[in-house]
Amino acid sequence: MLTYFLLIIGFVLLVKGADFFVDGSSSVAKLLKVPSLIIGLTVVAFGTSMPEASVSITAALAGKNELAISNVIGSNVFNLLVVVGASAIISPLTVQISILKKEFPYSILITALLLVFSLDSWVRGGGDNQLSRLDGSILFMFFILFVASTVRSALSSRKELQICDIPENEPKVLSPIVSILYIVLGLAAIIWGGNLVVNSATQIALSFHLSETLIGLTIVAIGTSLPELVTSVVAAKKGESDIALGNVVGSNIFNILLILGTSATIKPIVVTTDSIYDLIILIFTSLLVYAFAIKNKRISRIEGILMVLLYIAFTYYIIVR
Repeated sequence: MLTYFLLIIGFVLLVKGADFFVDGSSSVAKLLKVPSLIIGLTVVAFGTSMPEASVSITAALAGKNELAISNVIGSNVFNLLVVVGASAIISPLTVQISILKKEFPYSILITALLLVFSLDSWVRGGGDNQLSRLDGSILFMFFILFVASTVRSALSSRKELQICDIPENEPKVLSPIVSILYIVLGLAAIIWGGNLVVNSATQIALSFHLSETLIGLTIVAIGTSLPELVTSVVAAKKGESDIALGNVVGSNIFNILLILGTSATIKPIVVTTDSIYDLIILIFTSLLVYAFAIKNKRISRIEGILMVLLYIAFTYYIIVR
C-alpha cells in the first residue's frame, strides 16, 4: 500500500510542481517585459512537459531507459487521443491554420525521425535497437532549432499585438521574490515527484510481473500528461480551442526532442520491439488527428469521441499483448 501511496504523492508533486513552475516563470517573463505570446509558446509548453522530463531523465540516470521512451510514447498518444478528444467533446475545436502548416507537420516529422533512429538493428542487420548519444544530440539540436524558430516567429508578429489589449482574466503578476520562490519550489516538487513515480511504478511493475514498458505507457504516461489535460480542457471550456490543440502539439514536440534527446544523450536508450510498434501507432495516431484537424479546420465532438475510444482500444492492446 505504501508504494501506491508514494505513486499518488509523486503524481501530485509533478502536477502541482509544474503548476507552480509555469506561474513563476510566466511572472518573471512579464516582469522582464517579454511578450505574452513568447511566454505561451515556450514557458507554458516547457512547463507542462516538465513531469515527463523529470520521469524520463530520472529513469535515464537510474538506467531504466525502457521507462523513459515508453513514458514519452504513451504521453504523446494520450495527448493526441484523450486530451484533444476530451477537449473536442466539451467543445468542438477550431484549428488555427498556422498549427496545421508548421507545428503539427513538424511533430509528425520528428516522430518519424525517432522511428528511423530506433531501427539500428535493421540497418546493421543485427544487434539491439537503441537511441545512441549521437541520436539524442541530433534530437536536442532539432529542439534548439524549434525554439529559435518559434521565438523568431513570435517576434516577427510582435508588431501586430496591441499592447493595450490585456485580457480581463490576465493573471496577476507575482513579485520577483515570490516568482523565484515559485520556480524553485516547482522544480523541487517536479524532481522529487519524478523520483517517486519512477521508483514506485517500477516496484508495482515487478510485483505484478509487468514490464516497465507497460507501466510507462499507461500509469506513468497518463499521470505525467495531467498538466496538458487540465490546460486543454480548461481552454476548451473557455472557447479557446486553438490553445487546446496547440498545447498538445507543442508538448509532444518537447517530449520527443527535449526529453528523449536529453535522456539518450545521458545514456543510450535500448528500444524494444514493442516500442517500435508503439512508435508506428503514434505516427498513425498523429496522421489521423491531423486529418481530422485539416478536413474542416476543426475537430468535431463525434471525432473527439472516436479518438477517446481509440485510446481505450490502444490501452487494451498494450495490456493483452
